[in-house]
Amino acid sequence: MELTVTRVAFGDVRIAYRDSGAGSAHSANEVPVLLMHGMGGDGHTWDRFARQLVRRGRRVIIPDLRGHGRSAHTDSYRFPEFGADVLRLCERLDLESVDLVGHSLGGYAVSWVAMERPELVRRLVIEEQPLPLRSGDEQVAFTRRLPTVPELWHATTSLLRHPRAVLSFDRSMTGTALEQFRKPYPEWWEGLADITAPTLFLRGGPGGMVDPVKVEQMRTAVPDCEVRAFRCGHSIHRDRYSDFESAVLPFLGH
Repeated sequence: MELTVTRVAFGDVRIAYRDSGAGSAHSANEVPVLLMHGMGGDGHTWDRFARQLVRRGRRVIIPDLRGHGRSAHTDSYRFPEFGADVLRLCERLDLESVDLVGHSLGGYAVSWVAMERPELVRRLVIEEQPLPLRSGDEQVAFTRRLPTVPELWHATTSLLRHPRAVLSFDRSMTGTALEQFRKPYPEWWEGLADITAPTLFLRGGPGGMVDPVKVEQMRTAVPDCEVRAFRCGHSIHRDRYSDFESAVLPFLGH
């Protein structure tokens, strides 16, 4: 979906985003949907789903996370900072209510917003967010260690189709992200109780990166949370697009 790229500055970082149309007739009476990509990608991963939302009259906002796509590189990549960027963008756009959809690292960003500003978020969708440790007594547990053949194929073809995302990704954040995944993040777990939006958590199967034990703990911690499992890997919206659409569109009211 070709939309004009806009850049806004929040302190020392510039965030790029695309917007299907603020104040347009088709979006005036609808809550906007903000789509947040995962680590190593950019907002174009959502183009197919965004087109479906726009056809249904929704205003769609697609940012690039800091250090990704057309957004600026920065010296710091802490999980709360990704969320703070999203919240600042919502405030800059004067959004009174928004539906948030986040994949992987984008899941941290949108869940953080839902914790910090629960009255802002109408619906929350989190796809394959690797859940952090709750305490120092736990070990990191993913459902697998190596990518599957289909995921390797998709990674290769994604590079061919969207080389900009790979070339613009700030690889210096990789170590910081892995460090955060491996350390306890009790504040995130404590904040789940503050989420008031109905929440849909999507997890993959054996090829995913979500600990099934922790996702059950999350389901019970969020006041209104549904978990749905899919037979694919880490990128449900890419590898099982029709199933993803069938689950998420009705949840968003379509």
